[in-house]
Amino acid sequence: MIKIGRKTAELRMRAGISQQRLAEMLGVSRPTITQIEQGKRKVSVDELVKLSEIFNLSVDNLLCLKEEPEIILTESQKVKRAESPTRINVPQKNLEKFKEVLLYILNKVGSKPNIGETVLYKLLYFIDFDFYEKYEEQLIGATYVKNHYGPTPMEFGEIIKVMDKEIIKVESSYFNYPQTKYLPLRKGDLSKLKASEIEVIDSVLNKLSDMSAAQISEYSHNDVPWLTTEDQAMLEYESVFYRTSAYSVREYE
Repeated sequence: MIKIGRKTAELRMRAGISQQRLAEMLGVSRPTITQIEQGKRKVSVDELVKLSEIFNLSVDNLLCLKEEPEIILTESQKVKRAESPTRINVPQKNLEKFKEVLLYILNKVGSKPNIGETVLYKLLYFIDFDFYEKYEEQLIGATYVKNHYGPTPMEFGEIIKVMDKEIIKVESSYFNYPQTKYLPLRKGDLSKLKASEIEVIDSVLNKLSDMSAAQISEYSHNDVPWLTTEDQAMLEYESVFYRTSAYSVREYE
């Protein structure tokens, strides 16, 4: 109980959610959240599932059965490499590209009612993996992990933290489900994006940005990178070259 309580408190504070807001999302009282976080109350299976949905994590991670990688934003310009399974370095050039792509996406489709955090994760995934398949080089080059709701960019949370003057985070609901939206405070700097990058981004947005969180998650589950990856493991970019025709964006001889 103590471990799951500490984990819940850590995830809640990291996400910038109050105890009252989490209580409303979980369907319990605020004192109940306090008891859970202090390890004085057990968490039911249904509550574990709801918490996993709220924090976009697997139940295994909530139960502290698997260690999450540490995300480190660095000033290095070198290509990002994971020094160990529990550390992901994000060099400055990747950070800046991530910011501008995210701002570009939010300015184009962020106001749509379906565009919450879960949909954003999948849009970023398809942008990154479509670009890699088409040009054999990385656009953002984020690290995506396989969880129950589809590919999730591990760096997203830390990058959002350093964009507090460029993006507003809004907690709301969509069809009675909790939703985290992000609204841009400035336009993306297109001078930092190549024409080929903008083309792929626009293609993905035109194709997928009207999907609900459930629809785009299910859609991502049939893509080869997802299908060939174990739960909670990182998706390999090279697997895009084995995509089926329904997902492939490249013409092969």
